[in-house]
Amino acid sequence: MPSLILLQGGVATTYELNVPEVTIGRHPDCTIQLDSNMVSRKHARVLVNGSDFIAEDLGSGNGTFVNGKKIDGPIKLKHKDRLKLGPVLFRFEDEVEAKKLRSTDLFGTDSSVPSTAAIPATGTFNLKLTSGDDDTMTIMDTVQNKSGFGLLDVQPEIKLQAVIDISRSLAGTVNLDVMLPKILDTLFRVFPKADRGCILLKNEKSGGMIPAAQMNRRDTDDQSVKLSKTIISKVLHDKTGIISADASSDGRFLQAESISNLTIRSMMCVPMLGLDGDPIGIINLDTQNPLNAFKSDDLDLLMAVAGQAALSYENAKLVVSHMEKIKQDSEMQIARRVQRALLPEELPAPQGYDCFASYDSAQAVGGDYYDTFLIGDDLWFSFGDVAGKGVPASLVMSRMSSVVQSTLEYVTEVDEAVKYINNHMCAAAVEGRFVTYVLVKIDLKTNHLTAVMAGHMSPIIRKPDGTIEEFDDDSIGLPIGVVEDYPFEVVSRDLQEGELVVLYTDGVSEAMNQNEDLYTEDRVREFVKNGSSNAAELGKALLADVRHHANGHEQNDDITIMTFGRNG
Repeated sequence: MPSLILLQGGVATTYELNVPEVTIGRHPDCTIQLDSNMVSRKHARVLVNGSDFIAEDLGSGNGTFVNGKKIDGPIKLKHKDRLKLGPVLFRFEDEVEAKKLRSTDLFGTDSSVPSTAAIPATGTFNLKLTSGDDDTMTIMDTVQNKSGFGLLDVQPEIKLQAVIDISRSLAGTVNLDVMLPKILDTLFRVFPKADRGCILLKNEKSGGMIPAAQMNRRDTDDQSVKLSKTIISKVLHDKTGIISADASSDGRFLQAESISNLTIRSMMCVPMLGLDGDPIGIINLDTQNPLNAFKSDDLDLLMAVAGQAALSYENAKLVVSHMEKIKQDSEMQIARRVQRALLPEELPAPQGYDCFASYDSAQAVGGDYYDTFLIGDDLWFSFGDVAGKGVPASLVMSRMSSVVQSTLEYVTEVDEAVKYINNHMCAAAVEGRFVTYVLVKIDLKTNHLTAVMAGHMSPIIRKPDGTIEEFDDDSIGLPIGVVEDYPFEVVSRDLQEGELVVLYTDGVSEAMNQNEDLYTEDRVREFVKNGSSNAAELGKALLADVRHHANGHEQNDDITIMTFGRNG
């Protein structure tokens, strides 16, 4: 299926192009929703017309680029084209073209894999591939695979014993480097005829087969394993076990030099099928003794054993993944506690003022940020939202927290403070990781409020009569970390008795319910109008209303609320 691959943060996410129109943007209605303020709500689209895929910009603010060139109209995408929307990068993958490329090289694009590698088994794994038009003649018999274990109704007792043997030998083994040699060691016991064996595994990145383990029964000068590309291709494509004839002495192969050079008397090659039924690798056994040629029964038995070996290998991979996941979860919980430690445990409580703040991250860690400082007669409120969420956003958030604390130790005016904070964040900015930010200072002697809004929505000021006031949108500057030395505008007003200030991140206004309806900024304003005049009561009630609106729908963004006000 043709698809767009999202390349972000070192992780690739696949979006299949399986509908006539794929829209991309920040709005929840888009087919592919992006969490970036530099991406328009409906930024671009890809039209699917048969085998053609047309990219088109939808009047976005930052434009749409294909292979580094801004597009002004529809453009047809080709395999491996790069589609960029603001800081977000996609790669277009055409499955048909990808298959054509893969078919030209059995071992995928990973051609740099050395033919000789250190293997945790006897000897050195020197893999030599042969090819030629006549080498299909080595195939003397095949066995179709049935659910990865061959035809279980043929020689069931022998097969069952072989499966039990390999299960016992692999029981409790989760180290993949140890497991593969154990598989070969067990196969040598099951097949006393075998002189050499090897396992090739699928490279998950390139899709090709690479050497994984090899074993020789006897010490010889020639420790190499020679395989035919044609045989491997047939085993993988048809999911079929193959047995070859005596290639070096059979008169039918004298004219096929690539076959004669194999110098093997008899060989078996079978696929290792994963849980999804696709090959994850192959097992190859061969014998140098012309009197011990493999027979069809041997091939059928190897098919059954390979099925159990593949199952054990897949299970071991799942166990390893689970253990890694447990470790990652533990580390994320530590990171969560570290991040929480960056937030204030208690808010200042100067006489005549009430303060409240709540923080709920969508993941273990998040990118929302708040802090408060009581410095002399000035009460500061620092509030921000890092673009994105998760670990990358949390790292920016921690840096932002440190920069704000160090800045406010020696800067007394909000415009100067925000300038220093912005320049510091710009000095080592990561593309797409800006911060929408509000810095508020209240002079406790005069109750005068001054603020700078850097890309963040205006605070909502609730008056004693329930009416609300917001600063003009024209006073909202660029986010922190975008343009160095940006001239931020300062807004100010006196804070009267009974007035309350509400700050919130877009995780509040964009919280969705099961029908994907947004909470919206208008609902926030309406709730503040009709809410309590007490900072803590209003903050807690607003958070509860957002949760009630979501009605159990998964939280898709960090939710942070800060309220503070002057007592009536």
